[in-house]
Amino acid sequence: MHSPDAQLQKLIQQQWPTAQAAGHFFALPGLSGNSIRVQRDRHMLLARRVPPQPIPFVDRQREYRVLRQLRHAGLGPQPLGWQSPWLLQGWLPGEMLTPAQFTAQHNEVLALLLRLHQQPLTGYRLRLAPLLQRYWQLCRQRHWRWHRRLSRLLQRGEPQPLRLAPLHMDAHAGNVIATSQGLRLIDWEYAADGDVALEIAAVCAIDTAHQACWISGYAAQAKIDEAVLARQVQRWRPWLQLLMASWYQLRAEQSQDDTLQQLAQASWQDL
Repeated sequence: MHSPDAQLQKLIQQQWPTAQAAGHFFALPGLSGNSIRVQRDRHMLLARRVPPQPIPFVDRQREYRVLRQLRHAGLGPQPLGWQSPWLLQGWLPGEMLTPAQFTAQHNEVLALLLRLHQQPLTGYRLRLAPLLQRYWQLCRQRHWRWHRRLSRLLQRGEPQPLRLAPLHMDAHAGNVIATSQGLRLIDWEYAADGDVALEIAAVCAIDTAHQACWISGYAAQAKIDEAVLARQVQRWRPWLQLLMASWYQLRAEQSQDDTLQQLAQASWQDL
């Protein structure tokens, strides 16, 4: 692809001040898009752009600050610079897990998440009620069943956290990299402070066939009563179902992408 804008060039120049050329740029696949791999000789960086259309809660400056807080924890990429609209970070060399590997290595994935959950709070609180309301406001196609479900959840109120901790909130096979130093997480754009049971509920929503393994495994590692964790995961499930459907709906409308439109339709049917 063509060389991006001057702001990104400036950030790259700060990282490679002696480079004769800024490097080669490669757009990366992904449902959100907006990520570019920058390569010069054997050196690689990752540039993440502010989405051109609003995605609720996605904030590259917050993402940069969270990564800076966690930069010594061995959990994800190193943040290198932020200058709107670009976040520059180190490239994590390694292999992305397949869904089968993600499930097979659930104990290692849970250990990675638990290490994140043991870090100091980031200061950014994730609250799903205003987030869901924002999706409702931004979407053009809104069904009465969506409004009914949202109203019920807002009346009920969010569950009280079992344990408040930094969360990744997008842990799935495509966002876990097997590196020479162990597993690492990428794509931190939804990271914030929330209930650890919400994180496990999000993983269970991705790997529905193995929910019991994820819940029992985390309960054992985190020393939480398994029945208590299972109940809390169940409380978060309707919130997550609506959040996922809302995300697919908004992204389908913004992108007009056939895959996203099919995922949105399937999500509403699941509800």
